Amino acid sequence: MESFEKLVSSLRAFVWEWGIPMGDDSIPIVILALIGVGGFLTLRLGFIQIRCFGHGLAVATGRYDDPNDPGDVSHFQALTTALSATVGIGNIAGVALAIHWGGPGALFWMWVTAVLGMATKYTEVTLAQYYRSVHKGADQLVGTVSGGPMYYIERGLGPGWKWMGVFFATALGFTAFLTGNAIQANTVADTIGTAFGTAQWITGVITVTVVASVILGGITRIGRITSILAPLMAAIYVLGALVIIFLNIGDVIPAFATIFREAFNPTAGVAGTGIGAILVTMMWGVNRGLFSNEAGQGSAPIAHAAAKTDEPVSEGVVALLEPFIDTIVVVTMTALVIIITGVYTERISTEITLAGGDLSWVSGDSQSGYSTLEEIPAEINVQDGSHISGSTALVAWHEVAVDDLFTDKAMTQRFSGSIFPLRGEAVDGSGTSYESLYGMAIESGAPLTMYAFRKGLSPLGDWGHYVVIFSVFLFGISTAISWSYYGDRCANYLMGENAIRPYKVVYLIMHFLGAVISLNLAWEIGDVALGIVILPNLIALVLLSGKVKELTDSYFQRKPWLRDRG
Repeated sequence: MESFEKLVSSLRAFVWEWGIPMGDDSIPIVILALIGVGGFLTLRLGFIQIRCFGHGLAVATGRYDDPNDPGDVSHFQALTTALSATVGIGNIAGVALAIHWGGPGALFWMWVTAVLGMATKYTEVTLAQYYRSVHKGADQLVGTVSGGPMYYIERGLGPGWKWMGVFFATALGFTAFLTGNAIQANTVADTIGTAFGTAQWITGVITVTVVASVILGGITRIGRITSILAPLMAAIYVLGALVIIFLNIGDVIPAFATIFREAFNPTAGVAGTGIGAILVTMMWGVNRGLFSNEAGQGSAPIAHAAAKTDEPVSEGVVALLEPFIDTIVVVTMTALVIIITGVYTERISTEITLAGGDLSWVSGDSQSGYSTLEEIPAEINVQDGSHISGSTALVAWHEVAVDDLFTDKAMTQRFSGSIFPLRGEAVDGSGTSYESLYGMAIESGAPLTMYAFRKGLSPLGDWGHYVVIFSVFLFGISTAISWSYYGDRCANYLMGENAIRPYKVVYLIMHFLGAVISLNLAWEIGDVALGIVILPNLIALVLLSGKVKELTDSYFQRKPWLRDRG
């Protein structure tokens, strides 16, 4: 098992870190491709994300809907289904990670990815609509349409490219089990367990019941539920963030000034990386931005292909709103709360669990940056609470060294002795063993956002963290609901309609298992599949960009939304 885990870690590193060298760092090929394709499509389509933003809003509101058009859901329901999968844990944890490693300037580069991603999302959704398959007389579970990259790869590029469509559908269907499902269940169960002490299996039973009640009704029910759930969860989360911003209105302009300054002249992420290196800040912003808005990933087009329309471009302009809503609005709200409250540089009293948690082992310092050790050290010596001078291995929490270690929660008794990482224990001079120590540590990910909301809303009472907890619950469930549809369309493409029901059953089993077991390995396997699946989609988008331009020009010349629908 250990050998398999190392293989998966190596594959993940190759997929996401292999790239073009630039100084001491390198630009990963996957990220370079995503940004490059986004820029290419922006120019090829004449800045479609700016020209057609208003029209996209008009179409999304249902102003031009025709219930007699082919499809399963309205424009708005297709948008909310895709947003339910897109606006999720990444909006809470992803931006916190970007700021943790790249500093506040990382948000600027997340904005850049969102703007370019709007053109990418427009392109892939327009193609998904144009090349979708319509099934007459299909039942509710199966749906009447199927679409997505696997269809426009095969139908747009020709039968000779079917192998790539099969490859895409296989990889994305596999990713749906893990990244879009099991990991979401695990995050929800872990968050609820930490906050309320609820056993993870109980949370798993609750969430799998909710997910099952929705996805077994097919895309029609999924669209109906997400049209309520997505606006609700976004409204609750954004409202909480806006309250914090208004309570600290005087800090908003300085926060934006910090973001722009750090984007081009970074001082450092709190983890000590990125000092003077724009590349580090940029790469963390781009990486987390792409994970957040999913532009170019090829998943959202599957949901949008189900929209009721006979004009592919009309759904494309709706889809380009997604990166704006996800990143420019929701991610920015999260980032402003973190920056305004200052929690990203704040150390808080933390139990340092020596057998797991967010523990890591690093070398370096806050000035030159920290590096995670490849090999777990056998022993770390601590004297009067501090690492021995010259130590090459340091106890870290969220990859940032903990300067002082104590044996008690009140942090009055400094620890002196040895820490044995492989045993998950610390032993002091008298032979007393400890499974946990205490210290002032940095938070990251979802806990950092939770702490920011708790601190930001503290003038109104000690309840701000519940906003994030409730949002994690809604975001996790909604993401799992939407990804079930992505997966069953892949199963339908690969094996036909008879595969849809079995796929949903396995999907629900994976959801429950995800809630109750550790998923560190699943995260990495999902990342490998996700990284691999992106490239076939991007190749197809570039090769079919001429068709998209043709469809776009025709649509805006004809102005079909003005025709009489009565």
